[in-house]
Amino acid sequence: MNEPRPLWQQLAGLAVLAAAAALSRRQPLASFALTAALGLAATPALFSVSYGPALGVFAVLLGLRAPRSRPAVAAFAAVALVGTARIALVGVDPPPEWLVLTGTLLFGCVFPWLCGRYWRQSRALAEAGWLKAARLEDEQRHAEERARLRERARIAQDMHDSLGHELSLLALRAAALQVSPGLATDHRAAAADLRAAAADATDHLHRIIGVLREDDEPVPLAPAGESVRQLVARAAESGLPVRWEEPSDTTAAEVPEPGGVTAHLLHRVVREALTNAARHAPGAPVVVAVRNHAHGTTVTVTNGPATQEATATRGGSGLLGLRAAVTSVGGDFRAGPHGEGFRVRAYVPAQRSTTSARQPAGSPGGTLTAVTAPFTRARRRVALGLGAAAGAGAVLVGAAFGWYAYTETHSVLTPAAYAKLRPGTPYDEVAPVLPDREAHDPPTDRAPAPPAGAHCRYYRASGELLVSIDHFRLCFDTPGRQGRLISKDVVPGVGRPDPDREESTENGGPIR
Repeated sequence: MNEPRPLWQQLAGLAVLAAAAALSRRQPLASFALTAALGLAATPALFSVSYGPALGVFAVLLGLRAPRSRPAVAAFAAVALVGTARIALVGVDPPPEWLVLTGTLLFGCVFPWLCGRYWRQSRALAEAGWLKAARLEDEQRHAEERARLRERARIAQDMHDSLGHELSLLALRAAALQVSPGLATDHRAAAADLRAAAADATDHLHRIIGVLREDDEPVPLAPAGESVRQLVARAAESGLPVRWEEPSDTTAAEVPEPGGVTAHLLHRVVREALTNAARHAPGAPVVVAVRNHAHGTTVTVTNGPATQEATATRGGSGLLGLRAAVTSVGGDFRAGPHGEGFRVRAYVPAQRSTTSARQPAGSPGGTLTAVTAPFTRARRRVALGLGAAAGAGAVLVGAAFGWYAYTETHSVLTPAAYAKLRPGTPYDEVAPVLPDREAHDPPTDRAPAPPAGAHCRYYRASGELLVSIDHFRLCFDTPGRQGRLISKDVVPGVGRPDPDREESTENGGPIR
């Protein structure tokens, strides 16, 4: 690989790479450190054709397998410090070598490490995403099951309320039949049994279905099949002494049309109040009043004292359910004794009939958005890190190439100027034709031996970059401006022919 080394050095390098490969899975930082040490031992600038690819591979594995980033950053800083120290101590041309070290560290270590970390985070995010998707599916399945159970409970609750109300009206009709003067004694006894059976059926219905009532049940949007006025009229036809109270203001008596949450709640409140009045205060007069307001509707159901003996029944939870339903929509519910009787009053604010299109925060979609947001931010941070590393590397490489181009183009001595130089010329006369800078990294290994005690300067023969070119060597007898030119030579580039350029000198010998 154009890096000739003794056999023992090649075998030692292979042994170090083998040890790094063996440690790469459990100790990725140690494997990277071994490879970096091998690269620094081969060249102070860290970059070498033999070990550079291995350095990049182990940097990728370090980012992929190491969970923490601080040890890797510390290792990069240590490599930079050791390389800088080696360049300062044994480097031939420190500035270009330091730039090579920096570029190698960025593009051969840091950037592959960031790629490995991005790979690791992508795998972790994908795994977490699949786990979260499975969890969301389970949550959605459980939510659907809970919704079915709550819907069943709601249906049972509606059955309890509706059938309880109908059975109460049936008991009222049986009571009216019982006291009818035109019936025989056996018919009166049958009417009394019918009344008692209706009361018992209402109590059994409460025991069987009423336990399914939940105070926090949301109000179903399915409206009742009749309006509040129709409910009151049907109860009156069944024998319940109930009347509709008309307010003085006709607009205040307007009842919301069936089909919305407000109408359903008003119907439910009146139905439950009439049922309680029929069960607990039979024969008592009942007054139903509805008042419209600017932002809602108020319904009041008031009954007087009982005029007949009530059948002994267990207390239910209907009023508690009404309180929860009304307050859940922002309304107000009050129920309690009023004079010698009982009054139920409910205020229901106006409700929008359409549901909000905005997705609630607790829905699966909202949960998925809340879960994927941190993953999106993590991907953005990794992408920004990769972009910052690539941008920093591009700036440094651009700066290094700019510096290289500047130094190389400002150290060119044209062949025409070189041909005019004559040995014995003082430095002050030679200086005007010399370039501003001397050549960096001169080919001293290919140059002939300089004269004894001479101070030599090297200049490029061409401004070509990234290729091996000829160099001119000028040797002076003293290093200062008082010296004289004693020899000049042409040092050919690698792979170029060795041209014979014979020029006369002070002693008549050829100079190359």
